[in-house]
Amino acid sequence: MTSFAFHSHGAFLKTPPADAHSRYAVAGVPWDGAVTNRPGARFGPQAIRQASHMLCDAIHPFFDVSPLNASLGDAGDLPLPNTNLERMREAMAPLVHDLIRAHHMVWLGGDHSITLPLLRAYKAWLGRPLAVVHFDAHCDTWTDHFGEPSGHGTWVYEAIQEELVIPECFTQIGIRSSGERAAREYVRDQGGLIYTARDLRGLESPQQLAPMFGGIRSRLAEHGHPAVYLSLDIDCLDPAFAPGTGTPEPGGMTTNQVLSVLEELSTCPSSAWTASRWPPPTTMPS
Repeated sequence: MTSFAFHSHGAFLKTPPADAHSRYAVAGVPWDGAVTNRPGARFGPQAIRQASHMLCDAIHPFFDVSPLNASLGDAGDLPLPNTNLERMREAMAPLVHDLIRAHHMVWLGGDHSITLPLLRAYKAWLGRPLAVVHFDAHCDTWTDHFGEPSGHGTWVYEAIQEELVIPECFTQIGIRSSGERAAREYVRDQGGLIYTARDLRGLESPQQLAPMFGGIRSRLAEHGHPAVYLSLDIDCLDPAFAPGTGTPEPGGMTTNQVLSVLEELSTCPSSAWTASRWPPPTTMPS
């Protein structure tokens, strides 16, 4: 079999295919073989692209710019096996290798197990560990995945153990799920920052969130402003805003909070952006 049933048809913002002239590109990673609750994130790239068609000229209301004027192309979906995690990651490696050397990438997931091979690829290319800003309801720092050595809930632990990231420049935002202390506090215990959803309650404006931004920026400055990898799991949002995500957790972030953080961190030297676990239709706007 050479066709892949879960590939997207229709480009992000109806942009042309990515080519040698595309400075920026999006690519889908339609994989959800490591989820532990509701599947469907393999359809996320397709749903995100479909929703993007309603953005029309896509001029941002705050920055007053459009990605359509920024040499953006769509690299399609990566052709990946969909039943074996390690085979999927092996197949990803050469595809990611070529794309990150040609474009500044945004990756559309897919469950969060795709992030580990992406971080491996970026460290190999940049020659140094990355800083990470990680939006999530879950810490993803477990040492095993329900008896398996790796999965969508282990990638943070693995990335730190493999020295793919700078622990002191690893920031988690929106964490709130249950779990043993060793997992919940793992990033902080390694020197990183954790801003739980409880910490952020009632804080939405850039002014209210300024202490968090200051903490992130000071860590980046202390470590020579490394490239930043931003990973956004849609379940960082409260289920009121994203009810269809695979593992919803109450008491989450608001869309205003997430937008404020993304806008304020837009000046960071980012290397890539991943959107994870967006199973349609109830996660995506209709």
